Amino acid sequence: MDGLRPPTDELQQVGRRHPAAELVRDIQRNRTGIPRRTFVAEGLFENNVVLEAGVAVDTFLWCPEAAYSDEARTRSSQLAARARRAYRISEKTLGYLAERPNPDGLISIARLPDAGPETVSFGDSALVLVIDGIEIPGNLGTLIRTADACAADCLVLTNRRTRLTHPKVLRSSQGMSIRVPAVEFDEVDGAISWLGGHGFTVYLADTDDSRNYRGCDYRGRTAIVVGSERYGISAPWHAPGFRRVGIPMLGSADSLNVAVCAAVLLYEARAQMSEW
Repeated sequence: MDGLRPPTDELQQVGRRHPAAELVRDIQRNRTGIPRRTFVAEGLFENNVVLEAGVAVDTFLWCPEAAYSDEARTRSSQLAARARRAYRISEKTLGYLAERPNPDGLISIARLPDAGPETVSFGDSALVLVIDGIEIPGNLGTLIRTADACAADCLVLTNRRTRLTHPKVLRSSQGMSIRVPAVEFDEVDGAISWLGGHGFTVYLADTDDSRNYRGCDYRGRTAIVVGSERYGISAPWHAPGFRRVGIPMLGSADSLNVAVCAAVLLYEARAQMSEW
């Protein structure tokens, strides 16, 4: 920063009608028209991820009366120094803005880094999760968290139905939506061409006419495609004739939750790649 920002105990106090506070509420309520790739981080955990990931912080809102630890006070100074602008808010305003209980007095408006197709590089072995048409923010967040757990190189999003910056995506991903690179394609054909250009073997998670997932070779560069909760994988993904892989269903249900399915397939792929 420019070094002119006052200490956190001298920040200007603003209320719930200040533009910064209104922007927090707009993002929390998933309204249209918010700045691109902008999200809200609440509390110590999410703001620690923001600091560790080095993402840009537009606005920091600090309520010292609601801080429950010395760590929160330390982080408040670090966030105020990084933010383009920083303000102090009351406990009442904090309660109005926060979506989670006891957010340690910390609210930040930050921006996910851009991750275009040209910014991602791969080694000889690589794992990509393709998310096609997922509608439920909690499922998207869980998929991101699972991809991080399996050390996936990146996400590919097609037919996007929910924003990466949706508050429920951030919560359910445990902040991993900030860390895991995500490349978005407006058209499925663009994603297919990009994966093909990088030498990926593509597997479609599908119960119809599929091969048991344990019988596939995931070594090298592998992309696993999962589809929407209601409609499955969209038609353009089926056009190139990619192999379908399925997980045996031994009970009465005919399918698994998409995040559970992705976890099974990703861990099998990672096990083969890492020779577990």
